[in-house]
Amino acid sequence: MSITSLAFVAFAAVLAAAYYLVPKRFQWVVLLLFSAVFYLMSGPKHGVYILVTALSAYACALWMARVSQGQKAFFQAHKELSREEKGAIRQKNTRRKRLALIAALLLNFGLLSVFKYAHFVLDQINRLLGLFGGFQFDNSFSILVPLGISFYTFQTMGYLIDVYWDKAPPERNFFKLLLFTSFFPQITQGPISGYSQLSCQFLQPHSFSYENFAAGCQRMIWGYFKKLVLADTLAPCVHAVFENYAQYSGPAVLTGVFFYSIQIYADFSGYMDIMCGLCQVLDIRLEENFLRPYFSKSIAEYWRRWHITLGAWFKSYIYYPIAVSKWNTRLGKWARGRFGKTFGQALPASIALVAVWLVTGIWHGASWAYIAWGGVNGLFIIVSLWLEPLYQWGRDKLHLRESSFGWRLFQVARTYLLVCFIKVLPEVGGLRQGLGLWRQVFTGWRLPSFAELFPYGMPLSSLIMVAVATGALLLVSLLQRKGPVRAWFGRAPLPVRAFTLAVLLVLTVYFGVPASGNVGGFLYAQF
Repeated sequence: MSITSLAFVAFAAVLAAAYYLVPKRFQWVVLLLFSAVFYLMSGPKHGVYILVTALSAYACALWMARVSQGQKAFFQAHKELSREEKGAIRQKNTRRKRLALIAALLLNFGLLSVFKYAHFVLDQINRLLGLFGGFQFDNSFSILVPLGISFYTFQTMGYLIDVYWDKAPPERNFFKLLLFTSFFPQITQGPISGYSQLSCQFLQPHSFSYENFAAGCQRMIWGYFKKLVLADTLAPCVHAVFENYAQYSGPAVLTGVFFYSIQIYADFSGYMDIMCGLCQVLDIRLEENFLRPYFSKSIAEYWRRWHITLGAWFKSYIYYPIAVSKWNTRLGKWARGRFGKTFGQALPASIALVAVWLVTGIWHGASWAYIAWGGVNGLFIIVSLWLEPLYQWGRDKLHLRESSFGWRLFQVARTYLLVCFIKVLPEVGGLRQGLGLWRQVFTGWRLPSFAELFPYGMPLSSLIMVAVATGALLLVSLLQRKGPVRAWFGRAPLPVRAFTLAVLLVLTVYFGVPASGNVGGFLYAQF
């Protein structure tokens, strides 16, 4: 079911009505039923795989809890045990739980790997075998990737790891865990929520609130405006430039790069606004996934502001376990003794960052271009980490005040340009094509024509609308630095709110509906 269709709007309206009409103790059941309907509409066969994920997590979490409870009961019944004996029993039970966790992780990440990376891996194996004239594997089969498998796998495995770390209690009702795994507003593009943050909201009683209803609908309208008016209107131009970048001048390609940065932000954040707005209507708060990312002053800061929950997942379950592991800590101490404090601190963090960005690239797509994209992001962050003392020395020598507006503006502009060029690397068909696009930007300088800058005959009205929508997006982002814009908007006089929403609706219908019919779904749904 397309999120931008009238069918989804009707689906959301029926959900909200049913949600508040049933007894409050059954509201989570309504969410589960509607999530199942939404998911099964993408293909009934896909339901098997999400059930496997939920069942394996359910069984593994209960088994680990049983081991922990058995250990506690055993210690209470045998108080005569020495500290050494208790320590040995704890180590044995920890190994048992770790083996169960590893089995569940291998099963679920194995399924994810088969669906997303089987063709890529077989292609690399065939290329290697081809060097020796050997046997070639059949790679012509087709695999239909289950809807949202990357997101629900990460979210559910995060829950399982939290149970292993005793950070979350095991859910003893399978259907409640299934709701956490399959909750439809976040299943295709996130956010990736923590179990403790989301599950408690499902089980709390929720009463209808006009304030929540109004604020949620307002956010949904804003999300549809960003997606349909801005992202989908820019999509044909971006597609034309990226498909034939060699035929365009440097300025035209650069324009396409800037357009793509606007398109993907409006597309992804627009989806988040739609789903967060719908959840607010239901009195459920999803975690925010964006914090004005294009105002970041470094690549590292950008990734703390873009797709926030994915970055938080990588930080919790990959970065920190590697950074504070015993072998990495010992390596850091050795490096500190041999090469100094700065080296000793940066080396363990760099090793953890390499792992994070390798996985980030692979998670986004099965191609060398995505792996290179992750590597480039990680390289900028790691180099910045190592050279920070040198940067500080240069700023001191040049008497640059980090709080000055000019310096901050330079940092934001520099980071935005870097982000734009890194973003397009996997989007133009491959690593070689991405590097070719960069080369065209810097070498293909000639005065472009109007038609070259705006291909596919974009009407002047659409061009003006893109400029107005981009300006509105920028204005809202600037105002958010002063405080919550939605809170200010909620306090505005009713005629002002009604007029603003009416304008957004009219513009969305007039400019957005034709664009959505030509373009299709959300960009991040492919991940």
